[in-house]
Amino acid sequence: MIDYENLGLLNKPFFEEFKAAFNETLESGWYILGNKVKEFETAYAQYHGSKHCLGLANGLDALTLSLRAFNFAPGDEVIVPSNTYIATILSIAQCGLKPVLVEPDIRTYNIDADKIEAAITPRTKAIMVVHLYGKSCEMDKIVAIKQKHNLVLIEDCAQSHAAAFKGQLTGTFGEYGAFSFYPTKNLGALGDAGAVICNDDNLATAMRRLRNYGSDVKYYNEVVGINSRLDEVQAAFLLVKFKYLAQITEHKRKLAQVYHDGIKNDFIKPVVHPDYFDVYHIYNIRHERRDELKQFLLDNGVKTDIHYPLPPHKQKAMEGIIDGTSYPISEEIHRTTLSLPCSYYHTTADIEKVVEVLNKF
Repeated sequence: MIDYENLGLLNKPFFEEFKAAFNETLESGWYILGNKVKEFETAYAQYHGSKHCLGLANGLDALTLSLRAFNFAPGDEVIVPSNTYIATILSIAQCGLKPVLVEPDIRTYNIDADKIEAAITPRTKAIMVVHLYGKSCEMDKIVAIKQKHNLVLIEDCAQSHAAAFKGQLTGTFGEYGAFSFYPTKNLGALGDAGAVICNDDNLATAMRRLRNYGSDVKYYNEVVGINSRLDEVQAAFLLVKFKYLAQITEHKRKLAQVYHDGIKNDFIKPVVHPDYFDVYHIYNIRHERRDELKQFLLDNGVKTDIHYPLPPHKQKAMEGIIDGTSYPISEEIHRTTLSLPCSYYHTTADIEKVVEVLNKF
């Protein structure tokens, strides 16, 4: 059986370094906002050419606090893709803001930049783009719209570590780039973890306060904040994995190439274009008989996943939050998409076997 993902095997090459990093952190006696967090923040900021990186407890907090930093008024609108993972929209709702859904490009699965302006109203304050599956959005058009309408731009980079558009890394186009280091991500911790990057000193100060009870100085609270601090142990683990991010990325791109070259044209494969440096957090295909295909693969020793089976506007939790009941492009993607095995621990032989089974369907 070829698993879709196996976190034990994924992390096995790093076990000895993880143990050393854990022991060092344990023996330091400093477990909250210590040297490991500072080291990771410095390294991750430098990697992106950003002035600041602020470690947070998880990716959802990275999105939510990015919005809170601007003190938008209740009911202000945030444009967001209609086919994103629910966390993106939860961050908007939790801030008392209104998500305005814009359909994706059926080819890239990212927000259709040509449809954004039609969704802008006098209440629109921000665009929250999502670089889904490890492919950047069409950022030149989106940045132009942001500037034309004087909007805040926040990037959900949960799936796009090391991805780039025209040579520029995701997370560096807007006011904040928000990252998740959930264990399955290309840069994954061994638990929940997140971060934001930014270039503005005031935004960095705002995020630093918000993540730590609204405090700059211990026991003195400037604003109403929360507790969302990157854990020292997770920062230590991330420092280990970060050294191998380029290697992880290259391996996943190599596996993706095996799929590109081998899968017959009955399946809709990810679009490849020189403007995009794709990192394949998820390698997805689409097929009209997706559910039959998923079962066929399972019956023949290949596990898959669906990202995601139900679009946000059909989630029960979104009743009364999302306007509109019909987003046909999003619904088509959610109905037909299938995620294939593409992990750091998979071998080219594994992927060739998946291709062999796929082509028999």
